[in-house]
Amino acid sequence: MTDATHDYDLFVIGAGSGGTRASRVAAAHGAKVAVAEEYRVGGTCVIRGCVPKKLLVYGAHFAEDLQDAKRFGWNVPDCDFDWKTLTANVFEEVDRINKAYTATLDNHGVEIIHERAEIAGPNAIRLASGREVTAKYILVATGARPHIPTCPGHEYGITSNEAFHLDAIPKRILIAGAGYIANEFAGIFHEFGAKVTLINRTDQILRGYDESVRDRLLQISMMKGIDFRFHAKFAGIEQQADGSLKVSMSNHEPVEVDCVMFATGRVPNTENLGLDAAGVELNERGAIKVDDDNRSTVPSIYAVGDVTDRVQLTPVAIREGQAFADTVFGGKPTRVDYHCIPAAVFSHPQMAGVGLTESQAKSKYGSVKVYLSDFRPMKNVLAGRNERALYKMICDETTNKILGIHMIGPEVAEILQAAAVAVKAGLTKDDFDATVALHPTMAEELVLMK
Repeated sequence: MTDATHDYDLFVIGAGSGGTRASRVAAAHGAKVAVAEEYRVGGTCVIRGCVPKKLLVYGAHFAEDLQDAKRFGWNVPDCDFDWKTLTANVFEEVDRINKAYTATLDNHGVEIIHERAEIAGPNAIRLASGREVTAKYILVATGARPHIPTCPGHEYGITSNEAFHLDAIPKRILIAGAGYIANEFAGIFHEFGAKVTLINRTDQILRGYDESVRDRLLQISMMKGIDFRFHAKFAGIEQQADGSLKVSMSNHEPVEVDCVMFATGRVPNTENLGLDAAGVELNERGAIKVDDDNRSTVPSIYAVGDVTDRVQLTPVAIREGQAFADTVFGGKPTRVDYHCIPAAVFSHPQMAGVGLTESQAKSKYGSVKVYLSDFRPMKNVLAGRNERALYKMICDETTNKILGIHMIGPEVAEILQAAAVAVKAGLTKDDFDATVALHPTMAEELVLMK
């Protein structure tokens, strides 16, 4: 397949989830492939995102498990938590996955170039070392990075990238934002004993998730002692003589904390990539414009993953990378179906959802039926934990077809993955009703809703 007129058939910029999958599959189809990565193979998800974050979530949840264990007869002494032990073990696991990703690329004959790459033309790439190479196709998979507000003193704040590298758990932390990263780290730091203040410009958390479910998370989080300040816009951060940070904001009194974390969205990594010179168009958010086949406005340049700002989820980037490689190199034209993508928030407790929210379903279908199960999980009852789960199913009133399922409670992300198959397949409430409950579980509530 190798094109003799170019050094490579495919040159990929960025070895994250999308870039790695595209590189591996294209190489398996017979293409000569190189991938440039200026940091570490694995990208945001593996190195500084979902994987280490979920491991912190597991670690944090032991705080509640150890409390609950006493009600189940375990003589649990007062336990000390060692942040350094957890982070050392998390980094060890990150290293393992990084090596596995690297080995996968090596085994498929993909050349890994450990330096920054920029586009020098429709078929040309300039490496940081000054070397220039050419490729028949270029794939940009550079992902996104945390947005940092421009308030005075913003340099004193950290992002989720740095959260894993803190020397210790801060006694007091202010988190700016109300999306999944903000709420997940609020839960993590709270469980580890920090006093958490979460501020947001509006009065809504987790915009895009079903209102009933996000209201329940807010209620539970406030009950646990997380302090929410709404309609609060950054005015500035001042460092005090003792090293603490004084944060000023609109509509609220200033607050003194030991750490400020920005979780105010993510920005596509398109700066200084040479995209302008090559003629690649960006949208108003600075993301690469692509068509349904991941092709940019330059026919030889494609893009997948967060740099396109379509759906910022790892499994979506992987599917886009696979579809690109199969379409361009495998002779199997493939497009990603963005309908009914399940998503989760690894808060305490977890949230998960698939399909339309109640308000989305009402505006699209007019008349819908909503089924609810609002219950206290069995484990919480015996533990004396006054924390209720909420499962919600939205159906088309005419056909009874399930339009969305939204949940909050223990392990709902694990439960939703199977239920998402049913929603994607277009099953009805009757199909769920016809399924015998698996008792005693939390998941059985899905087939018992009235």
